[in-house]
Amino acid sequence: MSLKDLLVHIDDKPSSDKRLDAAVALALACDAHLAGLMLVAEPYVPAAIGVSIPAEVLREQREAAVQRCDAVLAKAKARADQAGCRLEVRREVVMVDDFGTAFARQARHADLSIVGQADPNEGDVDAELVVEASFLDSGRPALVIPYIGARQIPPKRVLIAWDGSREAARAVGDAMPLMRKAESVLVLVVDPAKLKGRIGEQPGADLGEHLARHGLKVEVRTAASGGQAVGDVIIGQASDAGIDLVVMGAYGHS
Repeated sequence: MSLKDLLVHIDDKPSSDKRLDAAVALALACDAHLAGLMLVAEPYVPAAIGVSIPAEVLREQREAAVQRCDAVLAKAKARADQAGCRLEVRREVVMVDDFGTAFARQARHADLSIVGQADPNEGDVDAELVVEASFLDSGRPALVIPYIGARQIPPKRVLIAWDGSREAARAVGDAMPLMRKAESVLVLVVDPAKLKGRIGEQPGADLGEHLARHGLKVEVRTAASGGQAVGDVIIGQASDAGIDLVVMGAYGHS
């Protein structure tokens, strides 16, 4: 499957422009339609506060929030236009707790959603809700852009964090359109001895052969965690190899 319908999450945080730039670059490379969705928080007063606010005041707050949203979307559209990409802008006004649900609902009819890593310096709860829902509720793949921006879009160097799981296999299939545009693919298996029953006697070799049949240039590598968290090992390997994209399963059953 090719990527022809993309959805990017837009907000008023500084990292949103970097996320949009990555989405625009991918849309142009794939000749894909790009939609940008911004979520607006519905004003409300928690019942626990015990204070009554007139409906007119809440309505004015809502209108002001919508106006701010439209201004952000207008700037996003202009930024995309400047890069030569037509951006369809969308907004939804929902309760903050429903941000994830609202985004996932629209992501279900996109080939890929582009979302952003929460900036730890901003306490970006909204981004966390959207990212989590993209993986757990949308049923579609998601590309998470670091808050500092993407290295290279479309990616030239790809790392697959392979553990033989259903989630990892699904991620590999979903990422195939991106990997076909890459110069190299590194299959990384961390602590293969702990994965017996899920991978073959030659860890990663089966997946490497599968990818090679698709015309990809593949290298298979194993690594020991040595007491480190597996995620830290993956990040370290990706950094050392100059990786642009890490492909991995997000969540499984616990």
